[in-house]
Amino acid sequence: MPLTITTLYALPLVLVWFLLWTGVTASRPGFNQSIGDGGRPELLLKIRRHGNFIEWVPFVLVLMILAEAQGTNAGWLHAAGVLLLVGRLAHPFGLKIDNGNHPLRYVGNGTNLLAAGILFVALVRIATGF
Repeated sequence: MPLTITTLYALPLVLVWFLLWTGVTASRPGFNQSIGDGGRPELLLKIRRHGNFIEWVPFVLVLMILAEAQGTNAGWLHAAGVLLLVGRLAHPFGLKIDNGNHPLRYVGNGTNLLAAGILFVALVRIATGF
């Protein structure tokens, strides 16, 4: 069974990942820092933007793969995919050194929680037959 819906959302997420990864990698020479952040908040911010992406995206994509492979309704998958993509686009702009309450940070985390929740419910329905 082709996983076309999950693939539809995974492809743009690869581009987001690449931009976040490039932000970290391209900054390291300027900070003369090969590993870690060296106590530099600007580098730590870039590392955390990338790290948060890596913490969320593989987990939610695995849930999407499981749900799609088991025949979850396309509407559920698209809802989760859109939420994941919106969240991953918003979060880096909301993660600030001097503002832990930036609205886009909440949008990023909230949409990812909703995406995971939708997929959790879809998988529970499949597993229990409801």
